[in-house]
Amino acid sequence: MKSKPYTYLFRVQYLGFRYHGWQKQPGVKTIQEMLQRAFKGALGIEEFNILGSGRTDTGVSCLNGAFELFSAEPIDNLDRTVKSCNAFLPDDIRLLSAKQVGPQFNVIQDVIEKEYRFYFSFGTKPHPFSAPYTVVFPEKLDVPLMKEGAKLFEGENDFRNFCTKPKPETVFKRFIDLAIIDKIETSDGSWELSEPSFCFRVRGKGFLRNQVRLMMGALYDLGKGKIALSDLEEALKGKLEIGPLSRKALPTGLVLYDVIYEK
Repeated sequence: MKSKPYTYLFRVQYLGFRYHGWQKQPGVKTIQEMLQRAFKGALGIEEFNILGSGRTDTGVSCLNGAFELFSAEPIDNLDRTVKSCNAFLPDDIRLLSAKQVGPQFNVIQDVIEKEYRFYFSFGTKPHPFSAPYTVVFPEKLDVPLMKEGAKLFEGENDFRNFCTKPKPETVFKRFIDLAIIDKIETSDGSWELSEPSFCFRVRGKGFLRNQVRLMMGALYDLGKGKIALSDLEEALKGKLEIGPLSRKALPTGLVLYDVIYEK
């Protein structure tokens, strides 16, 4: 990146329903690819790189994400750049803001906290408009028990049973600042989400691969009676063999809600 001395932090939001995740891949449509096309079209530059604060999976959405742009040329007007790039981007991707940052800034390492939200309901098939961001579980779920389970994630725990494809150097102990389940109150009378609808909110500095989806998968199993609170407690002590406690929840319910660099 040293050959591209001009560094900028951009804020972005997107609906991930029709994209194969963040990272550019051959033969499929990704968020990174769309952003690169927009910058080439709006600025007419070729010498730049984009580095995201994290890689969202296929179908995962983002409300206030971040990426760093490294350019060989200075960008004179950032507000105009945001507006021009938005004109090139599809309607389900939008740049929010931009600012220049120094060479010491690291879009991944300097994150103070991230918040993810997983939107779900159960039972009745929802209005089709909610399909891109809500997962509907077929079984009736014990939500009060799921709320108890969510609180177990808070604090420092061993998440070896809530990640996929760990590396030998992976640090499994992570600190979770907040893990709660809230009920969503529908306010738009023109069309309704399925009732009841809920949001699993989780905040922490960093997450392992597929960690939040596996946490939600465990809460789902808890809510339908497949596992007990004691099973979840044992898994969080790191005493089980490495491997997921439950299956991953579907990605479409997951939203990277915020990436925080300054309190």
